[in-house]
Amino acid sequence: MKAFAAAYSRFAANLSFVCLVAAGIGLVAMTVIVSWTVFGRYVLNATPTWGEPASLFLMLWFILLGGAVGVRELDHMGFDVMLFYMRGKWRSGLVVFNELLVTLFGCAMVIYGTQLAAKVWGDRLPMIGISKGWDYVPIVAGGVLVMVFSLEKLLLQASGERLRPMPFFAGGHGSEA
Repeated sequence: MKAFAAAYSRFAANLSFVCLVAAGIGLVAMTVIVSWTVFGRYVLNATPTWGEPASLFLMLWFILLGGAVGVRELDHMGFDVMLFYMRGKWRSGLVVFNELLVTLFGCAMVIYGTQLAAKVWGDRLPMIGISKGWDYVPIVAGGVLVMVFSLEKLLLQASGERLRPMPFFAGGHGSEA
């Protein structure tokens, strides 16, 4: 069990790093698109119509990827105050309860995000020409990532292992799991 938990944690740390890099690239790309839209509107007097929907689409991705990384790094969703004061089995039980709730939340994101995407898949976003269902794909991807990272913390709790930091990062709250 310990070997599997350690291997899964290495996988999750690498996945978390990839998500963080992708979110950062999305943030930079959105900044460039918004800057180009403003430049086009006020300097060229020709607003690129695709700028706003494209930047909103990127924002969905980097927010949900970053949120999932926050779940893994213990910077998101939890009972921090209660965990600080609890010890022993009570603390372990609360950690497991918290991770089960977060896993259920990720599962709900996947289920309802998929349903929303399916309902509007035939509609098109007029300015960028893609299916409106793509607006909900980041919710599904974020939900899957939340479940992956919560499962990691459950495995680590059961095996007594510690959360591994992302590659290239020594910081974070990873030692708290």
